[in-house]
Amino acid sequence: MMTNNIAEQVKLLKRGTVEVFREDELAQRLAEAAKEGRQLRAKLGMDPTAPDIHLGHTVVLRKLRQFQDLGHKAVLIIGDYTARIGDPTGQNTTRPMLSPEQIKQNAQTYFEQAGKILDMSPDKVEVRYNSEWLADLRLADIIKLTASMTVARMLERDTFEIRYKKGEPIGVHEFLYPLMQGFDSVAIKSDVELGGTDQTYNNLVGRDLQKIDGQKPQIVITMPILVGLDGVLKMSKSKGNYIGVTDSPTDMFGKTMSIPDALMENYYTLLTDIPADEIKVLCDAAKTHPKEAKVRLGKLIVKQFYGVEAAETAAAEFERVFAQNQLPDDMPEVPVAAEPMMVSKLLMQCGLVATGGEARRMCIQGGVRINDERIADPSTQIAPVEGMVVQVGKRKFAKLKIK
Repeated sequence: MMTNNIAEQVKLLKRGTVEVFREDELAQRLAEAAKEGRQLRAKLGMDPTAPDIHLGHTVVLRKLRQFQDLGHKAVLIIGDYTARIGDPTGQNTTRPMLSPEQIKQNAQTYFEQAGKILDMSPDKVEVRYNSEWLADLRLADIIKLTASMTVARMLERDTFEIRYKKGEPIGVHEFLYPLMQGFDSVAIKSDVELGGTDQTYNNLVGRDLQKIDGQKPQIVITMPILVGLDGVLKMSKSKGNYIGVTDSPTDMFGKTMSIPDALMENYYTLLTDIPADEIKVLCDAAKTHPKEAKVRLGKLIVKQFYGVEAAETAAAEFERVFAQNQLPDDMPEVPVAAEPMMVSKLLMQCGLVATGGEARRMCIQGGVRINDERIADPSTQIAPVEGMVVQVGKRKFAKLKIK
């Protein structure tokens, strides 16, 4: 246990949060658990709609880990049943329903990656699939559940309100989603539910349903949405502004070094355990050079996933490649034929871009170099030779091997 003082525990758990519903209840619940010698059940639900997680996801996972370190149990709810509907949060259109096979595969990957943050000891974590209770609900049970919520209350939710005003369709099944997620809290008797600010509505529904069921309503703790590397949009794999938890140490460090200086305080607060007063010093350019602060941030992030040695190696490699303009030691060798081809095709063969459109965009933006010569026209013909170095952006390299 990190501390036995309830006030200190509340202070720790509030760090980096947006809201706590309610703080006095959190303190009371922590005190009661300590007195009774029991673990609080801290719930985090996730719908396995995508297989991989990034640092944006770890913001909530790190908060869950704090509950574990204070002696409590993390209850991971894998939404294998709710994923069939798809969370309408932040969606302008109805989500497509996933197949059971997709759900199972994504859940397994998520569980493995979440283990990089959470303590997966049996006494510290409980993993449940909400099909355990939702699949057994009868029509009468569902009707009773829907009676606890009015249409007006549903339309208070910004996602539904916007779509309704625009005349865009809203499936009746989407109204069921918050109720089903809230029912998860009833089923597992959660004391606390964590989520991003985009989950506030759903999590508060859980409080309401627990009250109706005669349970103590869960405390809801909301976390901010981590801004991506572009400094504008939320971190998202589809937007390409993310740091994945399975990225290599080199990529993880390099991407961290690319964030705008203005994001450092946010990243330090949400992704590290550095004390708040120290963060202020690190993020004050008059007291700490921004590059020095960013290097430390990069090392701390890599260390969480790969250890101290990997963090130091990644930092040294970054300095060698980017500060001293040298080539990386670990460039992948890509076998290619000796016949001339367009640079866009070469980039795709090397796995440096996913599509011809991306290759064209990178060339036009000045991000493509071959043997350190910038290539601005994606239709340029390239004659591959042994040892030729192909570079896209600052971090992607390949060395050609003629086959």
